[in-house]
Amino acid sequence: MAYDVARVRGLIPSLGDGWIHLDPQAGMQIPDAVSRSVSTAFRASASSSNGRHVSNRRSAAVLEAARTAVADLVGGDPAGVVLGADRSVLLAWLAESLSTRLGLGTGLVLSRLDEEANVAPWLRVAGRYGAQVKWAEVEIETCELPAWQFNDLITGTTRLVALTAASSIAGSAPDVRAAADRVHEVGGLIVVDANGAAPYAHVNLDELGADVIALNATSWGGPQVGALVFRDPTLLDRIPAVSLNPYARGAERLEVGEHQFALLAGLTTSIDFLAGLDESAKGTRREKLETSISTLQNYQDALFDRLMAHLQRLPQVMVIGRSPSRVPTVSFTVEGVPADKVASHLADKRIATVSGSHGGSRLLDALGVNDEGGAVTVGLAPYTTRYEIDQLAAEVASLG
Repeated sequence: MAYDVARVRGLIPSLGDGWIHLDPQAGMQIPDAVSRSVSTAFRASASSSNGRHVSNRRSAAVLEAARTAVADLVGGDPAGVVLGADRSVLLAWLAESLSTRLGLGTGLVLSRLDEEANVAPWLRVAGRYGAQVKWAEVEIETCELPAWQFNDLITGTTRLVALTAASSIAGSAPDVRAAADRVHEVGGLIVVDANGAAPYAHVNLDELGADVIALNATSWGGPQVGALVFRDPTLLDRIPAVSLNPYARGAERLEVGEHQFALLAGLTTSIDFLAGLDESAKGTRREKLETSISTLQNYQDALFDRLMAHLQRLPQVMVIGRSPSRVPTVSFTVEGVPADKVASHLADKRIATVSGSHGGSRLLDALGVNDEGGAVTVGLAPYTTRYEIDQLAAEVASLG
């Protein structure tokens, strides 16, 4: 069945604001169903899932449903789903919990392709306890992260690898499984930031070989809620807890404070929205997700080819990265024009992008792009159209 982008756009009221939204890395636009779920849950749930009042029971049901929905999204077990305010917060708590594994004489491997959320917490722990940090580097021309280097970087003392499933700047999707298999050979763990991959790809815990996956619901049009998903839920009871509840078990051991139950209700609805992108999708939610994301991928593949063809025809534009394995995200520079000015020009034409140095991106630093004024990043979303791609290209061309 052909992807019905007009139907999808009709489900997202904010798209009526007259802007072209090519900045999903800053958070995709929110479907109306998600907003309604949050509003309804605010009125009906309590601030705690403990207790016998009907509102407490509603909160408990919302929490259980959210864990199940996230598990369906990545092919995991609801018992292994940790929920919190943001993936960066949860990764910081995870690093704190695993810090006892990262002392003197041990090592960890980080990637220049990763966002700070999956870098900074591990650097802090390594600095505090003396673990040796090694870096997986990117190919400058393609922004690929060559898998062969993991054989050298991961040794018998390596206890953890932190790696992205896809770059939110260059779109590059590294071979996570190669790193996972190697670190598992030496008894280590791999923590995968899948924020840049969802909802562009089928995220599967077992296929990636990830021990932990990190997600932010804003990346697919959900509320500001983060999640960690453990492939083996029993690991949660074998690592030190950070919870304020001394009797916490399972996922609760990495959850600090009470949940925002209204936002969790929106989280569940946002995943249901993804599962319904293809109206013909049938079966379980996981099966519907697989069908809908496959349909979306087919639509976005053609759209991204169009975007790349436009950019590559412009002599003043340099596209950053040409990895053959990628998600539909790309960054570019315009000769002689700083990224902020490019983004400002596009904003004047009501085209939203992500620009600048991306908060001190290690990738853009390594490529030397930040020294020349940064880059503009654009990405596709389930609601992006051919017309919007053509408008972007026309405005970028006008800068030449």
